[in-house]
Amino acid sequence: MRKLTLLCACLFVLGTLSLAQDMQSEQASARAQERITREVRHELLMLPYVDVFDYLAYKVNGDEVTLIGQVVRPSIKSDAENVVKRIEGVEKVNNQIEILPPSPMDARLRLRLFRAIYGFPALQKYELGVLKPIRIIVKGGHATLEGVVDSEADKNLAGLRANTVTGIFSVTNNLQVVKT
Repeated sequence: MRKLTLLCACLFVLGTLSLAQDMQSEQASARAQERITREVRHELLMLPYVDVFDYLAYKVNGDEVTLIGQVVRPSIKSDAENVVKRIEGVEKVNNQIEILPPSPMDARLRLRLFRAIYGFPALQKYELGVLKPIRIIVKGGHATLEGVVDSEADKNLAGLRANTVTGIFSVTNNLQVVKT
């Protein structure tokens, strides 16, 4: 009986140690994923030649990073993949960034949308700084607004302004409201 009690106690201690190790491993994994997420964000923000007409986003799942978005220049797609590959702890990069087809009509629409949104007095505050928070994506005459704004009113106003541009077939407003 004494041996059985001792055996049960040993199994309990081993089980507790295993559980503690699993918890520590999960915490370390969560910290590593958080660090990778921060570094991916930083590296993508630091890419040269990314402008208001490009949209880059990402998902981190463990040691795998999935890049998504749309870009005008093909070099941005490969540059994004290359900088993310170099981040410590990233084992795989799934590059799903779409390269927008060259189109003179879309290029003209992008400029008109830029003027309509960023030239409007209530939205000019978003033009300040290097990284514009409202991204304007145009593909085949269809516009998508991506990024962040301070209020629901600004989101709606940007969508309304985009819809005033002649030549646009449709506008999808994916702007997110982020309180500062």
